Amino acid sequence: MKLSPILVFFLFVQLLSAQIQDKVDFVRAEVLIEPTPSENLINGSVTYQFDVIEDVGSIYLDAIGLEFSSVFLDHTKIDFDYNGRKITIKKKLEKGGNHMLKLEYVAKPKQTVYFLGWDDGVRNNEQVWTQGQGKYTSHWLPSFDDMAEKVEFDLDIILKQNYTVIANGKLVKKDTLSDSKGYLWQFDMEKPMSSYLVGYAIADYNKKTIESSSGVPIELYYEPADFTKVEPTYRYSQQIFDFLENEIGVAYPWQNYKQVPVQDFLYAGMENTTCTIFSNQYVIDSTAFVDKNYVNVNAHELAHQWFGNLVTETSSEHHWLHEGFATFYAYLAEKDIFGEDYYYWQLLETANALQRFSGDDGGEALRNPNAGSLTFYEKGAWVLVMLRDRVGEGAFKKGVQNYLNKYAFKNVTIPNFIGEMEMVSNTDLEDFEKLWLENPEFPYDQVVAFLEEKNVSIKTYFELKNRMAEKPENIEKILKRAWAKIKSNQLKENLVLDYGSKLSVDFLGDIIKSEGLKVRQAIILSQNKISGELQTDIEGLLKDKSYTTLEAALYRLWSDFPQNRSKYLNETDGITGFPNKNIRLLWLTLALVSPEYNSGVKPLYFDELSGYTGSEHHFETRLLAFQYLNNIGGFTDTTLKNLVEACNHHVWHFKKSARGILNDFLQSEGNTARIKSLYPLLSQQEKQYLEKTLGE
Repeated sequence: MKLSPILVFFLFVQLLSAQIQDKVDFVRAEVLIEPTPSENLINGSVTYQFDVIEDVGSIYLDAIGLEFSSVFLDHTKIDFDYNGRKITIKKKLEKGGNHMLKLEYVAKPKQTVYFLGWDDGVRNNEQVWTQGQGKYTSHWLPSFDDMAEKVEFDLDIILKQNYTVIANGKLVKKDTLSDSKGYLWQFDMEKPMSSYLVGYAIADYNKKTIESSSGVPIELYYEPADFTKVEPTYRYSQQIFDFLENEIGVAYPWQNYKQVPVQDFLYAGMENTTCTIFSNQYVIDSTAFVDKNYVNVNAHELAHQWFGNLVTETSSEHHWLHEGFATFYAYLAEKDIFGEDYYYWQLLETANALQRFSGDDGGEALRNPNAGSLTFYEKGAWVLVMLRDRVGEGAFKKGVQNYLNKYAFKNVTIPNFIGEMEMVSNTDLEDFEKLWLENPEFPYDQVVAFLEEKNVSIKTYFELKNRMAEKPENIEKILKRAWAKIKSNQLKENLVLDYGSKLSVDFLGDIIKSEGLKVRQAIILSQNKISGELQTDIEGLLKDKSYTTLEAALYRLWSDFPQNRSKYLNETDGITGFPNKNIRLLWLTLALVSPEYNSGVKPLYFDELSGYTGSEHHFETRLLAFQYLNNIGGFTDTTLKNLVEACNHHVWHFKKSARGILNDFLQSEGNTARIKSLYPLLSQQEKQYLEKTLGE
């Protein structure tokens, strides 16, 4: 193909601007950081050892918004160029040389390092934690946004406060420094990793240490107040670890493994090498475990220690090799814990979500670097389910082992993995790749046929659905005839969720009396209104050991039987619910809008509900409180100030929701003036956001 002169020039410019640093190999980094959390500041230095592979005229590191005080090359101070994003050292270095590069700097990161609770006046909830997913570690450490540069990172962290510090690798020393300078924590890594996997957390933690069957130490961290939640939070942790080592067939590749819950984390969890950081919303009691537990996230992040950390994608086009694999192995771990029925119904749920997405937007190909999470995670997991079925379980496991061993501590592409699978199975997978990796559509009919073949209850489910679709007037009759023969609780739960609103009071009452917790829960979730004949049975659900059931039952009963509101509120007073306080916040709101209920105590209820909007609380709790206060018209100046503060929160979906609530509030007459009256109490950033929102 002949290229136009303009295109040739464009490609030349692109080539010049694409800095590919393949002539040097950074091998080891000694990092020293000293956070000053009250100032959102880090004093740092890093010393890199690197080898020169070919003659080179300059080297560079990614460094976002740092202030460099000095740079040394082989112990000699040297000039540097810095544009706010990259630091470049122009120096001719000959092939074969070994060198040291030391950089001293100050970081005031606007992202990636989060300092929580140091300025809210509440003691004992201070935290510092990192989230470098993708390419963000360079906001606090001069490093490499390119995932192909793998380095052994050893971290030293100095902290004035005597809090627990957790980081990658093994803690080799904790020293008390002289002259009240605080404490030095030293961590050692033995193997290289990509920069985005460097992480640490600081807070007031205790820990429980267990050990895998292969002898790997597993450290489970928790805040002292949560000591009763350690067992349900980390339930099955050793089983998950042992299962994954055995199922993957490659030994865990690092020295130890740590799990650390933090406040207001951006995602469910993050697989920093040897050190998973996860949301403290998964720190739960045994009742919460029924509906919201850490098992899947636990297994997913641990699987990443192989898929993502040991072998790392070259670019986002190959992101399936991280998220699809971690999702797949997490589902297998849940299968080992909860059984085959649970596993296949989880797969059906994800298939339904993918089918809806594919139908709405045409779907996404797994090779699309801009695909969303549903594609990379769930469609990616389905690819592996079907690939294992295609090549056979033995060949699949052998192919995974060969892939991990061959590319350990290296970077990989999809062809690297497919090549190993083709080799061990002696199978041409070109047609498989076209269907599953390159096709944006999700092959729903094919996966349903697979599920019906593998799982009797799912086959029964679709047979019953088809029968009821043909004769919708006989839905209850068909279900009653089949019900006694059904052994699967998953099947019963899904049938009730789908058809519960169409069933008679007598049939629903029988189900409540005879079935397990999740099936009973499905009844209350399926009802738009509770009939009087079912009232007593639904009242019994207030005693179920499920916060989801209790929340739904409380609201439904309070709404449908107003004469008994005081009774229902008395029965559920003092119940908090999930870590986001879902039941307590609902209870406070219902108590406030029930005129006859404890009128003399309502100011205390209002103060408590309003208090949950403060920054010391988790953003999920705050969002629920904002929504309830908005619904009842209960914003005070204090809660409005908290709402404005939330509009600049670091968690983007909370920020988006807070901005939506504020915009709704501003639609009512007089509320703009109320917001403007808060200006003297706001930060400069908050004022700027409001001025933009108000068009000023």
